[in-house]
Amino acid sequence: MDDTHQLISVRLEKRRSLLERGIDPYGGAFPVSGNVREIRDAFVEGTVLRIAGRITAHRDMGKSHFLDLSDVTGRMQIYLSTKGLEPDDAVVFAALDLGDFLGVEGECFMTKTGEPTLKAASFKLLSKAIRPLPDKWHGLADAESRQRQRYLDLITNERSRDFFEKRIRIVREIRHFFEDRGFWEVETPMMQAVAGGAAAQPFTTHHKALDLPLFLRIAPELYLKRLLVAGYPKVFELNRNFRNEGISRRHNPEFTMLEAYWAGADFSTMADLVETLITHLADHVAGGPIVEHRDEAGEITRTINLSRPWKRARYADLIAAAEPGWFERDKSSMQIRLKELGISWDPAMEPFELTQQIFEKLVEEKQIDPLFVTHLPAQLVPLARQNADDPALVDVYELIINGQEISPGYSELNDPVVQRSRLEVQAGAEQQKIDEDFLTALEHGMPPAGGIGIGIDRLVMLLTGAPSIRDVIFFPLLRQPNA
Repeated sequence: MDDTHQLISVRLEKRRSLLERGIDPYGGAFPVSGNVREIRDAFVEGTVLRIAGRITAHRDMGKSHFLDLSDVTGRMQIYLSTKGLEPDDAVVFAALDLGDFLGVEGECFMTKTGEPTLKAASFKLLSKAIRPLPDKWHGLADAESRQRQRYLDLITNERSRDFFEKRIRIVREIRHFFEDRGFWEVETPMMQAVAGGAAAQPFTTHHKALDLPLFLRIAPELYLKRLLVAGYPKVFELNRNFRNEGISRRHNPEFTMLEAYWAGADFSTMADLVETLITHLADHVAGGPIVEHRDEAGEITRTINLSRPWKRARYADLIAAAEPGWFERDKSSMQIRLKELGISWDPAMEPFELTQQIFEKLVEEKQIDPLFVTHLPAQLVPLARQNADDPALVDVYELIINGQEISPGYSELNDPVVQRSRLEVQAGAEQQKIDEDFLTALEHGMPPAGGIGIGIDRLVMLLTGAPSIRDVIFFPLLRQPNA
């Protein structure tokens, strides 16, 4: 029998003994004075407080015992004397192990070493842990174990706790930011009859009662624009999207997006808005515009400067600077050059798609500090307004930071005739993929508007320095064990 199985057997025996004495090892309700951080903040010597948390340390000094009770907000020291304990309390105390949840009521005092401590007057076992925790100094052995058993990762890994605390604060600040500027937060369907708003492979499902095939949304855009038609001048949604595509350090099939639309604005206005938002988040969550990314050992691996103003440059100008003469090449010559550069491509790709391959490898991946890439080819963005001076371009930006797209922003296309034509070209032979209900809404008139999307998971990676999208999603999609 290995050590873990032996420890489990011992703990199961303790559980059985408690039950035989009529003591519930899963104690029931225990009202508290706050979470651990709040109790430490409210600490005043002589005050009586109630706390609950997991036992993460136990220092045995004979009849005097010091325990650490912890939750994700921090830890609090508990002093408990076993002298004069009631018989049932003595039995419960003897059955305690690291990992158990304990509730304590006690008086605040400061130890000789200056440690805020609660002197336990009473305690209650709230949950008997059968399995032992990982070693707190080493945590889980590898990244996949941390992601698969996130609850253990959060117990033992302060860095992970920091990532997720910052994620929660970022989402809260985003809501406040948009609400303070007069945007309404709305909700749109996650199951849709037509998967629209982006070019992506959807997940499919089926509604039995209506005998209706449905898709998990790949984007909320077309429904949010319906609300512009309805007369809402400013709307935003923090939403879950689903794309049945690959998994990588920057991609998870289920992810969180912010989309916002502002009647009367354009792509330049939305770029200003996003620049203000992200620098606001950096100040409030990351400690300022200089964001340092560190490895597991704490060494700085990359520094990103979010100081304003952010650079803006046209798509074609950036490509011409990175690969001189590119736009003088024909399709065959483009393919040859891509092969020379070690960039993969598909023979079915059109020149604008080959150009996008060059952009991603030679411009996007090398851009660390913020860059708004503007005026993209119309074929790449079918939902954006054409540029007045050059109809081959659309009035959009792509915000690139740390080698990846963080946010696209458009001057939204509101001409229903042009929009239908664009969607028909995009759908090709699969005309059933066109959202006719959206086009009908657009035919009733949609005001000129600016729109943005921001990948929240990537934004959290940017502001926390997390190396993978799986490090900022509580429960990312993983392969099944032994699959």
